[in-house]
This record gives sequence, structure tokens and C-alpha cells, in this order.
Amino acid sequence: MIQRRLFISLLFLMTIMASCGVKKSLAARPDIRGIETIDTTRIQHSDTHYTLANNVLQQNDHNIWELYIEGEPLERGIAAGSLTRELILIQEEAFIGKITTMVDSKAYLKLLSKIVAWYNRKLHHNVPEEYKQEIYGVSRYASNAYNNFAEPYVRMLYAHGAHDIGHALQDLMLVGCTSFAAWGDKTTNGQLLIGRNFDFNVGDDFAKEKVVTFMNPSKGHKFMTYGWAGMIGALSGMNAAGLTVTINAGKSKIPLSAKTPISILTREILQYASTIEEAIAIAKKRSVFVSESIMVASAKDKKVVLIEVAPDNFGVYEVENTNQLVCSNHFQSTVYAEDKRNQKAIAESHSLYRYQRMTELLSEQEQLDPSKAVDILRNKEGIQNAKIGYGNEKALNQLLAHHGIVFQPEERKVWVSSNPYQLGAFVAYDLDDVFKKFETPTNGTSVAEETLTIPEDTFVTTQAYADYEAYRVLGARIEIATEEKSQIEDQELQDFERLNPNFWATYFIIGAYHYSHKAYKKAIIAFKQAQRREVTTVPDERKLKKYIKKCYRKL
Repeated sequence: MIQRRLFISLLFLMTIMASCGVKKSLAARPDIRGIETIDTTRIQHSDTHYTLANNVLQQNDHNIWELYIEGEPLERGIAAGSLTRELILIQEEAFIGKITTMVDSKAYLKLLSKIVAWYNRKLHHNVPEEYKQEIYGVSRYASNAYNNFAEPYVRMLYAHGAHDIGHALQDLMLVGCTSFAAWGDKTTNGQLLIGRNFDFNVGDDFAKEKVVTFMNPSKGHKFMTYGWAGMIGALSGMNAAGLTVTINAGKSKIPLSAKTPISILTREILQYASTIEEAIAIAKKRSVFVSESIMVASAKDKKVVLIEVAPDNFGVYEVENTNQLVCSNHFQSTVYAEDKRNQKAIAESHSLYRYQRMTELLSEQEQLDPSKAVDILRNKEGIQNAKIGYGNEKALNQLLAHHGIVFQPEERKVWVSSNPYQLGAFVAYDLDDVFKKFETPTNGTSVAEETLTIPEDTFVTTQAYADYEAYRVLGARIEIATEEKSQIEDQELQDFERLNPNFWATYFIIGAYHYSHKAYKKAIIAFKQAQRREVTTVPDERKLKKYIKKCYRKL
């Protein structure tokens, strides 16, 4: 539910909604001439196999959807939209539907839609025409259920900035990703090896239907990306030239206007760059509205760099005299050395902790291969294997990732995780073979390299995992009871603690419940228990101290 104070604080924007290009941005559309001649006929061969001309959607045995798309921008968008139409509806319901459910007032929802429109008023000027055409094609198959919020094309254009907005607004850090690269004598074959967790989370339903897309565009390189239906941007991907991209959010101020979404920038790099130099040139010509580290690996250059972009800064970070590179959520290039927001991120967030933990785990391995890389991405412990609780954002595996991914760019191989989180099997694809296989009908047969599959994490079959899933469900119930001041049985609170006893947030949630019910002594005990665990951030530590002081005053 949107709080009334939020409503009041945003009222001032209403006076400028009719200006600042909002109406023009809502009406703006890409060039769609010739759309009536494009084939939209989808053929359903089974519940898991569809085709449209040469384009294909099929699901493999690990429940990952494999999407092959080719052609001009508008053709690509229409093919992707037509083939994945049911999946697009699922994603919109999981994302937009969740927002509309939380906003219990039509007036508030209308206000929210106007605020989003004002914020994104310049977005259409900062997305290349090619990608606007592609998004428009996809949007033809979006739901009409949310047209009161925004029309399908506008809504899907906005959605490509969701990653950016998620970590810009109040530094929500819904994207606390960690990545690494290794090469030389650090890998078994001496070649580049890249691994990353994409910790973007907006609920279990959103992450349920994963799509690996193999794109054969009319211009540029063939490439693959991993994400969800309706997303044409690149969150994690590799092209046929052996260039890979992954993105890690940085500390950002709240921007006043959306510019080029990071996923669109990285999509452009994937499609049009084959070297580090070309990737940097593309990044420099785009204006972004949040801070981001883009890890780019190049098979041609046989090296990896971080392109660190921000609305008011640009840097490139490359290590020397070493064989590994680690990236979390702070910048490392010299141009950001005096950046106060970056310094604050290092000092107060969980970014440095994860950076140190990744470095520690890499140091324990003499040589890495894809299987060992996956083991690192799945690690749930803290520094020196400390038990910091399941779900702690200081862990590399926070048990909320949309996906994990591993690349061997010089061999054009990639491994993508299946559900749940990055615990499911990592399915392998050879990019050269994939595009050859799609030259002829696949008959619904997966294009994955099954012999290279990395098995599911054994943790999935343990009682500890079952306890964590039960913990998440019970935790949500307790937080609702805290907000509504309804009752939870003492036994349930005890069960909640037992299910995840090493996590500081367990005790914070219990403490907040007791505080809302005016049981201040019990609240103090719970908050002090939280302080004894590995608290995620400095602001969290301050919050605990503040609650404890308030409890003592109440007593």
C-alpha cells in the first residue's frame, strides 16, 4: 500500500504533468511502416514448442525456454512477442500486477502512472530507433489489463529501465550482484572464464519462467542473452565474436529523468562490439541515468575490463599483473576514487564484504573450470565460512538470484542456471552449434549441450533448504501481522527463529512485530539478538540501535 505521506510528497509533480514533454513522450512511437506485411502466424506444435516462420520457442527438460529470433528489428519484436505471448502475460502479472495490487486506490494508481510518465518523459529520446521498433513489436502481445497505468508499448519501454530504477530509488539495491573473471594460470585451460549472479528480485513468480534468447539480427553479431519474456535488453550475454557483458549496479543519486537504460546499452554492445575498444566507444556515446559497472570480456583481446558508467562520470578499470578480476557494487577505477557516493557504498553497504568473500573463494582455487565457478556462485557462507544466515545479502548466494551464469568466451560456451535461484542445474550451450542447429527445424529438441550440464546443487534436497523456504513464507506472514497489528502465535515466532537462526533479519522481524504490539521488553531482546549476528549494512545497524533506544524510552 502506498503511504499517505508518499502521496503528499509527490503532489507537487502534478503541476508539471501536462508539460515537460510528458504528452509527447506518451504519444511517441517508432517507425512501424511495413508492419502489416510481417508474418504474425504462430504455429503451436505442443505446449512447449512453437514456431513462427524460422523463429522458434521451445522448452528444455530443465524448464528453461529457448527462443530463437531473426530478421529486421520490427520483425524480431513481433516474432518474439507472438511466440512468447503467454510468458509475457505472466511477467506483466508478476511485475505490474503486483504493483497494482499493492496500490489499493485508483486515485493513487493514477497518480503513480503520471509520476512514472513524468520521470520517463525523455526515455524515448535515449533508446535507439532499432530497439524501440523491437520493443513495439513485442508490445503488440502485451496485456491490455494495465492500460490504465500505461499503454502496452509505453509500459514495455518503461520496463527496460526497471533494473536501473530498482537501485536508484532510495538505493533499494534489488540488484546486489557479484561477478568475477579469471584467466591464464587461474583457469584449467588458460582461457577466460567469467561467472556472475544476477540478484534482481521482484518475487518468485517473476523468476519462474526463464528465457535464453538466441538472436540473429539483420545487422551486427549473433548473440545470446538470459532473462525473461519481453526483455530485449542484455542483463547477461555473449555474442558470436566471443564478447560477453554482465552488469553490476553502483551507488546512484536519484535521477530526475530517465535516459538510456543499462540493459539497452549492453544490448547495443553485444550486438555491435567484438573488442574492448569497440565496447568502450559504444558506452561513451550513450547517456545513462544510473551508475553501473559493465564487465566486458573479449575473446579477441583475451582480457576483461570494467566499464564504469554514471550520469556524470566514466571510467575503465583493468587489472595488471594478475589473473583475476572481481566486481560487486562499487567502482574501482581511479576516476571514482574521490566520488562520495562510491565511498559511501564501500563503507556502508554489503558490496565490499561480497568483494572480499569472492576474492577469498577465488584464492582457495588453484585453477578454475566451469563447475568450480558454479560452486563459488552458489556459496552461502560469509568470510572465513562464517554462518551468516540464509538470505543474507553479504553472501554471494543470497537465495534470491534471478539467475547465475558462466561464460567461456574463447570457446563460445555458456552455462545458465535453472530454478530455484542459481541452485538448479546449469545448462550448457555452445553458441556456434546453437545457431547451426536453428538453421534447420529443431522439432522441439533442445539445443543445449546436455553432456556438459552441471548438476543441481545438493543443497536443494536438504532440510536446511526446506526450512529456508518455510522461513520465507512465515516471515511474510509475520511482517503483514506487524503492519496490520494482528496476532501471531508465540509458537510460530519460535518456529521462525528456529528455521533461520543465524540471520540477523530473523530477529529484527521478530523485534519489529513485538514493537508494533507494544511488547517492548521482548522487542529489545530480539533486537539485541540481531546485533549479535552479521548485520548486512551500516544503515541496518543504525536502525537496530534506533529501535532499541525507542523501546527503552517506551518503557
